[in-house]
Amino acid sequence: MTVVDADGHVTESQEQIARYLDEPFKRRPVNQLFYPGDGWDRRLLNTFSDLAGTSDAWLKALDRGGMESAVLYPTLGLFMSFLKDRQWAIALCRAYNTFLHEEFVKKTKRLQAVALLPVQAPEACAPELRRAVRELGLCGAMLSADGGHLLGDSRYADVYEEAQRLDTMLGIHASGSHLGGAGVDLFPAFIQAHTCSHAFGQMRQLTSIVLEGIPERFPDVRIAFLEAGCGWAPYWMERMDDEYAKRAPEAPVLKKKPSEYCRSGNIYFSCEADEWLLPQAVKLVGENQIVYASDFPHWDHSWPASIDEIRERGDLNDTQKQKILADNARRLYKL
Repeated sequence: MTVVDADGHVTESQEQIARYLDEPFKRRPVNQLFYPGDGWDRRLLNTFSDLAGTSDAWLKALDRGGMESAVLYPTLGLFMSFLKDRQWAIALCRAYNTFLHEEFVKKTKRLQAVALLPVQAPEACAPELRRAVRELGLCGAMLSADGGHLLGDSRYADVYEEAQRLDTMLGIHASGSHLGGAGVDLFPAFIQAHTCSHAFGQMRQLTSIVLEGIPERFPDVRIAFLEAGCGWAPYWMERMDDEYAKRAPEAPVLKKKPSEYCRSGNIYFSCEADEWLLPQAVKLVGENQIVYASDFPHWDHSWPASIDEIRERGDLNDTQKQKILADNARRLYKL
């Protein structure tokens, strides 16, 4: 079975990004933090020490794990949505996206990447998506799940319209930080904050996107919800259906149940290899909409063992496994 990683990560450094900043932003000293931090020691005193900040490092990883290709998301850039300075956020996204083109996508076809979009400046998202796809050869874009925004808001209509016109995807990805709020900021330990942060961010944004009618208004846009697993999706689909049955006038754009939009074929969820509820998600969401994500080289990845975990599962058939490991990601990203 071939493998396409739907969500790997570049461990980009500030020095790498600084080389691609436009004036006057490139004058900012690199010893000043470009992104907000949350103070947690994710690597447990360097117990978890994988890095992949170059194309060579990623190509070696692909060969070691027997993967055909990977689609790359940021690491530092996951915190971009917490920036207050809108112009700096726009500049950082431009620099990061150019960096991806120059140092990954141009080097090899085995490494694809998604653009980072400045969610705190909605008017800048569609133009940067257009530049990233047309000029830089990126295969989609990331919209942060975290921050003081809701992705179903009308201010983001242009980016969905542009993604539909370009026939490209949008990936919803959280930071794994308490900075996303929603009560996660109350936890006293990282184990508690990280347990909730990805899932809460995805639930919030799926609710906003579906109930504000984004899939109804832009039916051809492919949207992926990444790094929270997929077991939560059937539960949340049912919950949205229950609310809609009682309060449909508060979601006037919808013409069918929320779960029907989620099953439409254009909303994807990444899975964890050892999820108890993966077979249920395959059944209730759709076997064409679940993708494999390594999360390499982040501290909590289980790659390459995660590939074998999926291959060896007795509760999925071979066709479903091949779809999860490669076919669905190819369709999501148009690879």
